[in-house]
Amino acid sequence: MTLEQVLATYPGAFPHPVGDSEALNAEISALMRSGVKTGTCDAWAIYVDGTEDLPVVGRVDIALDWAGRPALATRTLSVERIAFDQMDEKRVALQGEFRDLAHWRLGYEAYLTRSGRFAPNVDMMFERFEIVEDFGQ
Repeated sequence: MTLEQVLATYPGAFPHPVGDSEALNAEISALMRSGVKTGTCDAWAIYVDGTEDLPVVGRVDIALDWAGRPALATRTLSVERIAFDQMDEKRVALQGEFRDLAHWRLGYEAYLTRSGRFAPNVDMMFERFEIVEDFGQ
């Protein structure tokens, strides 16, 4: 399906790539497809500055592959605002791609530093989601 067809099927959906590189996009998409990844997070500031739309409970959004094609439709189950230094093992486990909290902190500190948003107490958005549709690639 094209992005236009998917957006017609899911009006109001926000299309967005997952990860900030082609390799990470492929890894995260695979974890989502397998059901291992049911949570995600990012700096709260990207929603305040309009870089991305804040997830809304119940809304279906479209995860894109690195080429911008629809990969997955996801429904937001919950959204929390949590400080970076308050993240816990339970939320980290739902993200699927980290061994433990220390590994998450290293990964997200590097990611947030690349985007100019890191601080030890930076506010994070944590979302739990479910897969609604897999568009397959």
